[in-house]
Amino acid sequence: MNFLAHIFLSGDTEEVMIGNFIGDAIKGNNYNSYSENIKKGILLHRKIDSFTDTHPLVIKSIKRLRTNYGKYAGIVIDIFYDHFLSVNWSVFSQTERKIFINNTYQTIVSYNYILPDKVKRFLPYMIQNNWLESYIEISSIKNVLNGMTRHTSLPNKTDFAMQILKNNYELFEIEFNAFFSEIIEYAKKELLNT
Repeated sequence: MNFLAHIFLSGDTEEVMIGNFIGDAIKGNNYNSYSENIKKGILLHRKIDSFTDTHPLVIKSIKRLRTNYGKYAGIVIDIFYDHFLSVNWSVFSQTERKIFINNTYQTIVSYNYILPDKVKRFLPYMIQNNWLESYIEISSIKNVLNGMTRHTSLPNKTDFAMQILKNNYELFEIEFNAFFSEIIEYAKKELLNT
């Protein structure tokens, strides 16, 4: 669910961004049916997920939620981290956030013909409700978590998550900023090496 971070880490090639955006919807080696750059984006998505899931700072963030979320704690952290990317956008990008988001939506829509059906189903709702923009608001985090508990297997522990975020906001932000600086460099190297 951390769409904003994945899109941000895709570099400047549209097809790589599309691949990174649809990465969760492409299973196994089904990426082989896509163009080289979309394939590159799908594989980048997997590498970003692997780097994130094993990073000590992310693990530290996850531990705060593990008691009530178990194996799903990382999903909540993904959402928290998209919030912190939004809040700290100017630290990581020279492009205005709203411009970046509008350009992203336009690009995704222009590639609608190759999006997996799963993505095509949620994309209109994503754009209509401006998910990428909404992560900046804490109330939107709560709405996203509530929606996920209704439509996925995420445990219904939203109030717990929001309390943990409130009580540890500065710690989460510090961990995110340090981690994100590292993953930016990691993603740049992966884009050059593939």
